[in-house]
Amino acid sequence: MRTKLVAGNWKLHKTVAEARALVEELSVRLRGLGGRRAEVAVMPPFTALWAVREACSAAGLQLGAQDVHWEEQGAFTGEVSAKMLRDVGCQYVIVGHSERRAMFGDTPENVGKKAAAVLGAGLVPIICVGETLAERERGETMAVVRAQLEAAVAPVTAGDAPTIVIAYEPVWAIGTGKNAETYQAQEVHEHIRGLLRSAFGEGVTDAIRILYGGSVKPSNAGDLMSAPDIDGALVGGASLSADSFAGIVAAAENRP
Repeated sequence: MRTKLVAGNWKLHKTVAEARALVEELSVRLRGLGGRRAEVAVMPPFTALWAVREACSAAGLQLGAQDVHWEEQGAFTGEVSAKMLRDVGCQYVIVGHSERRAMFGDTPENVGKKAAAVLGAGLVPIICVGETLAERERGETMAVVRAQLEAAVAPVTAGDAPTIVIAYEPVWAIGTGKNAETYQAQEVHEHIRGLLRSAFGEGVTDAIRILYGGSVKPSNAGDLMSAPDIDGALVGGASLSADSFAGIVAAAENRP
C-alpha cells in the first residue's frame, strides 16, 4: 500500500513572515484531523525555507524546494544545488514543473539531470510531466508524457527508483478554469505506471507514488484520490490557504 502524499507548491508567494504564519495555521488545522496517515509537504520559496524549517518539523510536515540546479557548485548565478537544499532541511525537490519548462527553458534532458542530482544528495525528486491543451486536442497526451518521463528517469537506477515521486500535471487544467475528470487523470496515471513498469519492473514500480497536479481543490480531491493509480496531489493555489490545503489532506486521509 502506497502512503498518500499531499505536497503544496507555493510558487512565487509568501514573505518569510507570511510563510511562518501559514505553516503555523496549517499545523493547527492538521491537528484537528487527528492521527494523520497521509504524508504532507510544503514547498515555500527559497527565501523562506530556513525560516519555516523548525515549524515544519514541529508540525510533522516535510519541507521541499521548487527547483534545483544539477551541478553541486560553480558559476551559476541565481541557482541553488541539491546539497544546499539538503543543508537547509529539504526532503523533497520539484523538478520539471510545467512553468519551469514553459517559462525558463527546462528541457527533458535537464530535468533528468536535476532528478539525478536530487537523488545523489539523498533527497526525493518530484518529477513533473504533463501536456498542454494543444497537445491534448491533437491526441498527443500519451506521447508527450512518455517523452518527458523517459528523459527524466533515464539517469535513475532501479535501486533509487522506489523513492522517486512522479506528478502528472495537465497544463491545460492549471489555472484555466478547465478540470480534468477523474477518469482522464486515472487514464494518464495508469499509462505512467505502465511506463515505469517497463523501465524498472513490477515490484519497484508498485512502490512509486504518482501524484495528480491539475487544479486540485477540497471539492475534487477525494474523487481524484479514489482512483487506483493516483497516490496524492501536487497542489498549487489551494496550498496557499490553510483551510483549503487541510481540506485536501483530509480527503487524502479518507482514501486507502
